[in-house]
Amino acid sequence: MRIRATVAAVSGALALSAFAVPAAHAAGSSGTPYTMDVSFSNLKIASAIKVGTTNKVSTTYTYTLTHGSDVDVTASDFYTDAYLYRGSFDAPSKMLEGDDSATCTVVTSTTATCTGTVDIYPGEGELKNADAGSWSVAAEAIAFNGQDPENPDLSKVGFKDQGGMATTLLQRYSKLTANAGPEPVVKGKTLTTTGKLTRANWEDNLYHGYTSQPVKLQYKKAGSTTAYTTVKTVYSDSSGNVTATATASYDGYWRLSFAGTSTTPAVTSTADYVDVQ
Repeated sequence: MRIRATVAAVSGALALSAFAVPAAHAAGSSGTPYTMDVSFSNLKIASAIKVGTTNKVSTTYTYTLTHGSDVDVTASDFYTDAYLYRGSFDAPSKMLEGDDSATCTVVTSTTATCTGTVDIYPGEGELKNADAGSWSVAAEAIAFNGQDPENPDLSKVGFKDQGGMATTLLQRYSKLTANAGPEPVVKGKTLTTTGKLTRANWEDNLYHGYTSQPVKLQYKKAGSTTAYTTVKTVYSDSSGNVTATATASYDGYWRLSFAGTSTTPAVTSTADYVDVQ
């Protein structure tokens, strides 16, 4: 699935990523890579990435790569990308990267704009539920400078990486349903809206109830152009079920809304129209 493999310098002082080289290619390498004259800035990525249970999720990033005159970013053996990591930059506990390296467009003789994706496969066991939350973003570049990737002299290979360039939230995709009734309902009588709040479980690839979460019951009168009004706030039960009651006064639309958390995105149900007689 990934084209990048970690190549460890013989000295053990540096680990770098060989973007287009299988892991086995590092077997005969020797030497220590030099620090390449590049830097990264203006990295932009989505503030949150919503990941479900099975489908591949890709999120785009962009950054500016600034380099010295001796660095050829158009060379066929120059690679760069950005990736997500948790924990410390020097010893991350987990990393998420893209299927391909970034594509860079030359802007000036010393700058380029690079664009790529981080590709996530929840159905392949990449994630645990505990991985939901804040991740940091790093960028890196490697230049093989004509060296044979299968057996390079690493002292002639340039590498540079830079952490702490941005953060993003990795969130467990959420769903929320709503059904208001009875339909129709007598004016002045009680109307009950039921629903269920669920979120992706990255360990069994199913959706489970999100328990003890505040959910808003919202209403909009038929024909109104104003926004929905929050009638009350209730909490999901131990299975994620939600039940909220209100007095029926006019024809209108009822829905449920969840504001989200750092691990789970906000979600609003489809509105349910109820006729009041």
